[in-house]
Amino acid sequence: MQWDSAAYLRFKAERTQPSIDLVKRIDLEQPRKLLDVGCGPGNSTQVLADAFPNALRIIGIDSSPEMIEAAKDDHPDMEFRICDALNLPSLGEDGFDVVFSNACIQWVPDHPRLIRDMLALLRPGGMLAVQVPMNYQEPIHRIIGELAASDEWRAELASARIFHTLSQEAYFDILAAEAGQFQMWQITYLHRMPSHEAIMDWYKGTGLRPYLSLLSGERAAAFEQAVLEEVAARYPKQGKGKSSSASPAFLSPPASLGNRRSCTLRVPTDRYAAILSSRLPDSNSKTPSDFFCRKNPTHLPLPHGGSKTRT
Repeated sequence: MQWDSAAYLRFKAERTQPSIDLVKRIDLEQPRKLLDVGCGPGNSTQVLADAFPNALRIIGIDSSPEMIEAAKDDHPDMEFRICDALNLPSLGEDGFDVVFSNACIQWVPDHPRLIRDMLALLRPGGMLAVQVPMNYQEPIHRIIGELAASDEWRAELASARIFHTLSQEAYFDILAAEAGQFQMWQITYLHRMPSHEAIMDWYKGTGLRPYLSLLSGERAAAFEQAVLEEVAARYPKQGKGKSSSASPAFLSPPASLGNRRSCTLRVPTDRYAAILSSRLPDSNSKTPSDFFCRKNPTHLPLPHGGSKTRT
């Protein structure tokens, strides 16, 4: 599957904000060697470079040749390599102070092994910082899934790439077994879009690509149109400057896309589960922490004796 860096970067500021927010939570003093897993066109790697200007090496890796080419063109002074997150040991390097990944690992299977591989790249005491989208119950994702499973599209889209995201509880258990201290939280970003077509532009850069890549020109256009019609039905226009949400305390300030018009749309939300984890300082001594952290937490018991926090 080919990725289109231009389509992805059409909403560069909005796609980059989660990386900016996650990097602010990395509290290591002057990390010297950092890795960006799933760097895409290099926007998240640039966030790392801006945050840690004294770093000696920052490496961005991605499985997409198109994305790596775009990253090298846009950031010629930075180091980028083609490397699939499915095979991180092939990178041939370890001893990283920070292993970072934003909106990548949902495309990669076998997260227990993947997280072990990411932790193995860290020096003792290094930090793993990961965000993974958790918004697959949003209307746009349900629309795509329902259409792909329908009689008209099932035969052509049966092999479309799936998301491999686990539950938050599953990530807790993996980290409790494999990591030193860790924190987890969830954050939701609301975006304002000027039109339903803008929603389609957003998803053509990410979630629609596995489906469109399996279709010919006319069939791809027909599938896009079918998705657009459902999007128009399920994302109603709202009053100027207004957005609705059932959990306002759970939201970051909404981002603004394009020029404001008299009517805006409450768009697909981007909901991320974020992980900060440190590698154990001694591989023979496991002392995992027992908390699941979100913003403004209240503690709830977990069945395995730890605690979970909820906004």
